[in-house]
Amino acid sequence: MAKEVKLLGAWPSPFVMRCRIALHIKSVDYEFIQETMQPKSELLLKSNPVYKKIPVLLHNHLPICESLIILHYIDEAFSSGSAPSLLPSHPYDRAIHRFWAAYIDDKWFPSLNGMRKAETEEEKTAAINEVKEGLILLEDAFEKCSKGKPYFNVDHIGYLDIALGSYLGWLRVVETMNNVVLLEQEKTPKLCAWAHKFCGDDAVKDYMPETDKLIEFAKILMAKYKAAAST
Repeated sequence: MAKEVKLLGAWPSPFVMRCRIALHIKSVDYEFIQETMQPKSELLLKSNPVYKKIPVLLHNHLPICESLIILHYIDEAFSSGSAPSLLPSHPYDRAIHRFWAAYIDDKWFPSLNGMRKAETEEEKTAAINEVKEGLILLEDAFEKCSKGKPYFNVDHIGYLDIALGSYLGWLRVVETMNNVVLLEQEKTPKLCAWAHKFCGDDAVKDYMPETDKLIEFAKILMAKYKAAAST
């Protein structure tokens, strides 16, 4: 019998990784359907006709799109049993976690991605500074949200941990390819300790792509980007 939960995605995607971690935490049995995007499958286009992007979660044939929305859905739809909540119980704390998750996607990650797209040293330097400044802000956010515990979500991995942690593989890629340290022990010691613990967690380690494998994929993306830019 077909599984009632399916996830359309691809291994390099940090957004897909978010969903896989959340499903693991909630102990949800699901089918992972690898999407090649070359061309996009009929199932993907049918399930997400607006954005035509991964990930897409299918629950009893009903599609849910956009990774942060999917995290919310997983947290609410699979709330029974002993699985922990992905968001804090207090409404204010939940709002703060949502705020920083939106910041990560809307401001911080575009800066990290800007390093890949930078055409001049000045543009690259500006992007590096933005990434580092963002990490300092997130260091402060971690200190306030974690309340002295290991995770943003205090005792266990939650929504905000997943939102930021899904980018750690790509952060390593950018650091390696640009010979730069972005997550600095001296400036962001708590975030460094969090990142190490996050990557080693049972809910994460099987879904965190190997850096070398991601670098090879990144080189392909860069070649396509340069080819498109020159046409």
